[in-house]
Amino acid sequence: MKILLPVDGSEHALDAVRHVIALVRDGLNATVVLINVQEPTYLYEMVLAPNADVLERVSGAAGHHSLEGAEDLLRQAEIEFEKELLSGEPAPTILEAGERYDCDAVVMGARGRGVVRSAVLGSVSQRVLHGSPVPVTIVKSGQVHWVQNTNE
Repeated sequence: MKILLPVDGSEHALDAVRHVIALVRDGLNATVVLINVQEPTYLYEMVLAPNADVLERVSGAAGHHSLEGAEDLLRQAEIEFEKELLSGEPAPTILEAGERYDCDAVVMGARGRGVVRSAVLGSVSQRVLHGSPVPVTIVKSGQVHWVQNTNE
């Protein structure tokens, strides 16, 4: 099974990573596609930045930083994963990535960093849930208990 795991660096996203780890430790044979979606640059950001390269470097650095915690957890659990940093509107970009990687499921946190934006536009997780052709698991914060790696 191939699981799409979109993360934004939030604790909610890391709960989803921990959930996948627990599933694998319980016997699920799975690989992971770890993605981070950076929202598109808006006009006021372009006006304030000295040039486009600065915006691209900042966005890339933020994306890589958002992936680090999830990568560390997956490596410690010895779970195979691919990763990709994407740019675009989060929900459609997540759905497109799932199709492109031919994922069998999506596991994601219930709420990410954009709490105010989610309240206004609808939650990314809800939009993915309703738009996905494959099963989607939305992990609520505090619902996952970390299992200590006994191989250490």
